[in-house]
Amino acid sequence: MLGIHELWLFVLPAAQHHAGPDTAYIVGRTIQLGWRGGAAAAIGISCGCLVHVLGAAIGLSALLMASSTAFLAVKLIGAAYLVLTGLQMLLSRAKPIAEITGQGGETSISLVFWQGALTNILNPKVALFFLAFLPQFVAADAPRKTLAFLVLGLIFITGGTLWCFGLAAFAARAAGRIRQSAGVIAWINRSLGALFIYLGVRVAMLEAR
Repeated sequence: MLGIHELWLFVLPAAQHHAGPDTAYIVGRTIQLGWRGGAAAAIGISCGCLVHVLGAAIGLSALLMASSTAFLAVKLIGAAYLVLTGLQMLLSRAKPIAEITGQGGETSISLVFWQGALTNILNPKVALFFLAFLPQFVAADAPRKTLAFLVLGLIFITGGTLWCFGLAAFAARAAGRIRQSAGVIAWINRSLGALFIYLGVRVAMLEAR
């Protein structure tokens, strides 16, 4: 009815899209802050993807691709955010998890959520991914293309969020003692900081195609 076809082929690439930097961020935050930190990272990432799904459905992603000025603006803002966040992580002084949860734990969880969300929202590559990926599974003569894009996007995000929750649960179970070490937390902070800077550089070098 919606013109969606070959749905089974949609699932595997969707799962692969969540591998890589998103997975590293979720695992790092889980080890650092426990299950809640990993879940907050996963939800933030999914919310960021949802913004791009909505954009692809209503045509904003197409506008982003068509306008070199809009693309450049989003690219530079996103790159600057990622690099600055990475530098803050690299220079921060780590504390054991017991200290973190005892002093402003809610704020830390909120920060993790927004970092995950903004990392995706401010990355034009994610917008272009959805713009290029979703139409392949919607018939050209589909009567309700916008609704079809939304349905595919929600399937993508739901599957990805469940995968990320499972990943966070596994990481939390495997790293209970590690989280008590300030030295390990410092290493995780630096690794995540380097990851954010790497992503920022990649976003800055991204070209519209």
